[in-house]
Amino acid sequence: MNSNVAAKKNGDLKSKPKKKRSQWGEVWRRLKKNKMAMVGLVILIILILLALFANKIADYEEVAIKQNTAIRFQGPSKEHWLGTDNFGRDIFVRIIHGARVSLMVGVVAVGIAILIGGTLGAIAGYYGGKVDNVIMRAMDIFLAIPSILLAIAIVTALGANLFNLMLAIGVSSIPGYARIVRASVLMVKDQEFVEAARAVGASDSRIIRKHIIPNALAPVIVQGTLGVASAILSTAGLSFIGLGVPKPRPEWGSMLADGRSFLREAPHVTTFPGLAIMITILALNLLGDGLRDALDPRLKQ
Repeated sequence: MNSNVAAKKNGDLKSKPKKKRSQWGEVWRRLKKNKMAMVGLVILIILILLALFANKIADYEEVAIKQNTAIRFQGPSKEHWLGTDNFGRDIFVRIIHGARVSLMVGVVAVGIAILIGGTLGAIAGYYGGKVDNVIMRAMDIFLAIPSILLAIAIVTALGANLFNLMLAIGVSSIPGYARIVRASVLMVKDQEFVEAARAVGASDSRIIRKHIIPNALAPVIVQGTLGVASAILSTAGLSFIGLGVPKPRPEWGSMLADGRSFLREAPHVTTFPGLAIMITILALNLLGDGLRDALDPRLKQ
């Protein structure tokens, strides 16, 4: 009798259906299986934490800005982990404070590009016809201009400061996101759930916001991750030629520019900011590649 009851319980447990994962839960499960993507995510989290708590690690004004030429060009030591620059400022502290600028510019610039470019791409893909033709021809004109040259022109016209830098990089990235969102919308807009929304009388704006854009987000998320890396590189490039964040505020590109005259006598002044840029870009690219695979429904891992 007891064995029958136990067998019945075991049978009930076996027949109990497994809890179905949500869409984003499934994406996270696939992403966790990609070791390189997780390495990139861990590196990125560490960089973000260093940037957020930079003032707790070292006072910005005292260590990153205040000059002390008596200790200029010191190599890595216990007092100064990555050495000091030509003004005796701590390179490690300047790098973590510079991470704030680079990461903020990258995220905000990509946010601007996704907001404007994504909206234009969604409108072009949904309505088609003349609206699509006008918007996409305008994007083609922007694409004909190299993005870095467009960013240089905008910063030169508006002036070199943090806001204008984010705006310039964001505007120069708009066409790419417009084309990606348009392509995604074209694949989604004729699906049955969109037709059902039209049948119940939903407005065009509601259909775009509630049904089309959420289902076209996957390629935008991937491109956004990679776009942050490109924006950080553009920030470093503009700062290197003097069109970035005004000095003495630390930024990785301007740190490279300041140290290029001392490559022979103090190579660490440029080596460590360069490594910071390289590691950040690598982490974002690894994460972007992992997200691309995790968000692709054709890859069942």
